[in-house]
Order: sequence, then C-alpha cells, then structure tokens
Amino acid sequence: MLEDDSVNNVKHKQHTDSHNHNEGDENDEAQHRLDDHNPTPPMVTDDKTTHDNHDRHNAHNRYNTHNMHNIHNNPDSVLKRLWHAFYYSALYERHFLRYNRWDFSVLFWMPLATIIVVWWIFSRPFIVDLPIGVIDDSHSTYSHTLTRYLDASPDINVTKVYSSPAAAQDALMRQQIYAIIIIPQNFARNINQGKAAPIILKVNAQFSSHSGIIQRGVQSSVGTFSAGVEIKRSIKQGVNPSQAKINYAPISIRRVNLFNVGSNYQQFLASTVLPALLHILAMIIGATTIGREIRDRTFYEWCRAMLANAATDATPQMSTTLTDPKSNTRLIGIPVLAHHQFFPLTRSTQDQLRLSPLAPPVALNHILQPPVHRPTLAMYIAGLHGRFIWAILAYALWGALALTLAIQYSHVGLGVWAVTYAAYLLLLMLSIWLGAILSIGSYSLRTGLSLTGFISAPSYAFAGIAYPYIAITDSAKYWADMLPLTHYLKLQIGLLQMDAPIGTYNRIVIGLAVATLISLLLTAVLCQRAFAHPERWGGR
Repeated sequence: MLEDDSVNNVKHKQHTDSHNHNEGDENDEAQHRLDDHNPTPPMVTDDKTTHDNHDRHNAHNRYNTHNMHNIHNNPDSVLKRLWHAFYYSALYERHFLRYNRWDFSVLFWMPLATIIVVWWIFSRPFIVDLPIGVIDDSHSTYSHTLTRYLDASPDINVTKVYSSPAAAQDALMRQQIYAIIIIPQNFARNINQGKAAPIILKVNAQFSSHSGIIQRGVQSSVGTFSAGVEIKRSIKQGVNPSQAKINYAPISIRRVNLFNVGSNYQQFLASTVLPALLHILAMIIGATTIGREIRDRTFYEWCRAMLANAATDATPQMSTTLTDPKSNTRLIGIPVLAHHQFFPLTRSTQDQLRLSPLAPPVALNHILQPPVHRPTLAMYIAGLHGRFIWAILAYALWGALALTLAIQYSHVGLGVWAVTYAAYLLLLMLSIWLGAILSIGSYSLRTGLSLTGFISAPSYAFAGIAYPYIAITDSAKYWADMLPLTHYLKLQIGLLQMDAPIGTYNRIVIGLAVATLISLLLTAVLCQRAFAHPERWGGR
C-alpha cells in the first residue's frame, strides 16, 4: 500500500511540474512547438514505476498479438485492414499531391497538354503541297507543260523555277525546298526524235516521309506527261486513240488502299504517339511515387499510414505542423494517425526537423523508427493501389480521351472500343508497376528514372509504326517483344484501324493481364524487402 502511494505521489508531482512549466512559457515558446502539443514528460527514475511501465508495455504487446491472431482468422477483419491500407494510402498520396504542384501537374496538366499539343500538330492530317524547285535548261513548250503538270499534283508544289544550280542548292540546304527537278537542255529535241528524255530528281532523303511523298507525286506527274506525249505521237501516226492508250500501257495497276485510305497522318501517327507518351509518363509516376519514399527515408511513414486504425499498430498523438517562428509558415507536416491526416515528409523537411530546436525528440524518433508490426504482402498490394489510385484514375481519363480522338476517322463498335480501352488500362497499370520496380529494386530514384527513360523512351521506335517490325534484326525483335507498348499498339491498330476481329488479339490481352499481375506481386515483394533494409535508404 505504501509503495502504491509512493508511486502515485511521484506521478502527481510529475504532472504538476509539467503543468507549471507549460504555464510559464505560454507567451513565447508555446507558439513554436508542434500545434499546442505538450512536451514529453521527464522520465521517472523510480524503479517501481519503471517496472510497472514495463509490465504494462508487455501486456499491451500481448494484447496486440492476441488481436493480430483474431484479425488474421476473421475474414471480415482482413478485408477491413486491406480497405484501411488502401484508403489511408490514397489519403497519404492525396496530401502529398496537394502540397507538391509539380507532381500533381504530371497527373493532370502535363498529359492534358500532351494530348492537346500532339493532336494540334497533326490537325492537318494530310501532307500536301511539299515545296520543290525546278531548273529548266530546256525552256521549251514541253518543259513548261511538264512544270505545270508537276505544280498541279496535290502532293508537291513548284515554288520557284531557278536559273542556276547554285541558287537551287542553297534553297535545298536552307530547307526552303525538299527536292530539285532538273530538265536537261536537249529534253524537247529527244522527245521530237523519239528518244529517251530523262529528267533528274534530287530529293532530300534525310526526311523519309517527305522524300517518299515527293517521289510519288513526281512519278505520277511525269507518267501522265509521258503518256500524253506517247499517245499523241501514236494518234499522229494514224492509230485509233483508244488503241493508242492500250498500246502505251497494256498492263495497268489499280491500287486499292485497304486501311487509312487517304494516308491520314493524324490517324497513322497521332493516335499511336499518344499512348506511347502516356506510357512514358505512367512509368515516371511509378518510379517517383515509390522512389521518393526511399530517397527521403519516409518509407516507414507510408507503412504507418497503411496500419492506421489497425489493432496491430499504435496511433501516436502528435501535432500536425512545425511552424517557422520568423515567417509563421508551415515547415513540415507530421502524420497524425489518430486524426487520419498524413503529410509525407521530404528530405529538406527532414533536415529542418533534425536541425530545428522546436522539434521534440519524440517526433524525430517516431519518423525514423519502424512501426510496431510489418504490413503483410496483401496490405502492400492494397496500399500500392491506394498510392497509385489517383494516377490510375487520371490516366484512365486521358486514355479514354485519346482513344475517342483515334476513332473519329474509323467506324468501330462500342465493344471494340471497350476491348481496346481495357488493354490500355492494363498497359497503364503495367507501366506504373514497372516504374516502381525499377526504383525500389535499385533503392535509388535517380537510377529508377534513368532505367525508366532507357526502357520507355525508345519503345515507340521498336513498336513497328515508323519502321516495319518484320524488317528489323532478330535481336531487335527480341527487345521489341519484351516491351508492352509493342503488343498494345499492335492491338490498337488492328482493332481500331484495320477492323480485325476481337478474337485475333486475345493472346495480347491475356499477356498484358498476366504481366500486370506478376509485376504487381513483384512490386509488393520488393516493398517488403525495402522495409527490412532501411540502411539502404537515402540514395539519390
């Protein structure tokens, strides 16, 4: 009985001293502390009190262990814990995006601006009237007629007839024109004598699209001109006009474009460039969202957020902000698990917390020490979905917008669009998990972003859009087959532009789904590994 009275007296004296200390400093020092949080009471050195606290701590651990066992055996409790992991992870990320406008812009403004700019660049979907120059050394009726035929072609436009090769070459080097046609001096004489009368086409083949269109337009114009000359000569020799046409071209070609009939570059390039750019941005988001927790050594803070309101972890009572006494501005936000408010820390704010005399040791220790229990693999999976739910929702919206723009030139059903959109969502989630794997697997945000750029940036070149897939080397095909964008673009082009049956690409959809599931599980396993190795955190 005497021992209990002694302990009570010590506790009463400790409470009285702490209360008096707070009342004495309320005018100045209390404004610089953590939102009216009382300082940690001084430790009582009484052996009996220490022993009692130790017993209560052990009883609390046994209570948590008992609750832990009951929760794992109760399906409803397991689902509740998974929901808490998802919900509080989403809340954790929402607060980060609220105070970090650059990361928010990567989710909202940057993809929106990308879609608008790309679609505006290709707002003129057909390449027409490419500028070319003509050097007419013949100065004859035939050369003037050929020049008019060239200028009448919808693909090319004769901007100027040059008098000297030097002036034409200078215009070509300045990219004022993309090709030069030289009509030789004996052009008319050779035609009148029935001899061959070739013309010279000098084209800048550095621009493959330009050169291909120019060559097609010149060949069509010269062929029409040549046919007219030959038919006119045959008619003068007494041949029937219809027979003269047959004699000139007994075998003709009737070209039928099966898909993209008008060579629409908005349909050809813009509709495929947009998913490629969104794929790159999604991988960047995956790398930065998890990588910054490793870089800033705040991985445990996210774990505490997942364990909030669970019976397996304590919910410390803390203030939410650390205020600068000079500017009266918020320096740092500390998680307040009891009030479900999470303010992720950054490296700079951690340094402020360490160096600031206003921060009590309990706050710093709480940030740097692990939670009482580790999150399970299922909790990591739920928490990862919570962390990336805002990115998934935002990029799902932008993907729907991009696909809606892509089908304006084709007539596809809602089912085809839905299958393509489902494949895009799988590509989106796979991109996010791959970016997270690269960052958390290397324990470095910088390395993760570098690998993300190395994989995602050139993926469009291997997708078989600008360069034929069947024409690349075998080693390049192996690399292209490992990139998810290659398979997705094959599906999108086949369904939206080639009207292929949906069943043709079932293997691609299944493959993307399996790859997404495997990458998600690998990301969760790497999160467990990162939890166990905090000494490797902090790498740039």
